[in-house]
Amino acid sequence: MNARLFAFCGGVAGPWRVTRMSAIVGDGLPAVRRIAITPGTVDPSNEGTGWVLRGIMSNERYVQRDEKDRLLEKQEGLGRVESTCAALIPIRKNASWWALTQDERRRIIEEQSRHIRIGLEYLPAIARRLHHCRDLSENEPFDFLTWFEFAPAHEADFNRLLVELRASLEWTYVDREVDVRLIRD
Repeated sequence: MNARLFAFCGGVAGPWRVTRMSAIVGDGLPAVRRIAITPGTVDPSNEGTGWVLRGIMSNERYVQRDEKDRLLEKQEGLGRVESTCAALIPIRKNASWWALTQDERRRIIEEQSRHIRIGLEYLPAIARRLHHCRDLSENEPFDFLTWFEFAPAHEADFNRLLVELRASLEWTYVDREVDVRLIRD
């Protein structure tokens, strides 16, 4: 089993109860009641599964050493007892984004959009993990699955984080984004 591969299974089972699903840009996802996150692969035809999104934890492509060090210093892990709120935000970027070179994307992400600096402002209250879908196949419905966990007291902070990121130049390249909010019962 690949320890970096995860399946996000939307359906009727799982520890995370869906409280809201919103299509931010482009098509949404079929409504589901719960989400389970499973390491490895899953059979999407299991009874009660509405959809399965696959992603893999990969190398960090746009972060520089000093930024990575600061992220590691401040970031706390997922699964904290007090973090009973979560968000799954699948994102797909358009062909113009993927036509850029990696250094051009880096300039947009950090030098123009301040993506990493903005994220650092919200650590450690908001834990996050990025899963790459495009590394598995260009035919995946999304390029990235972003997973966030936070305590209910930090939900307003999380919403501010999203407002800041969505107002950036980087987000003009997003052609599909779904915001799935969850609570762990």
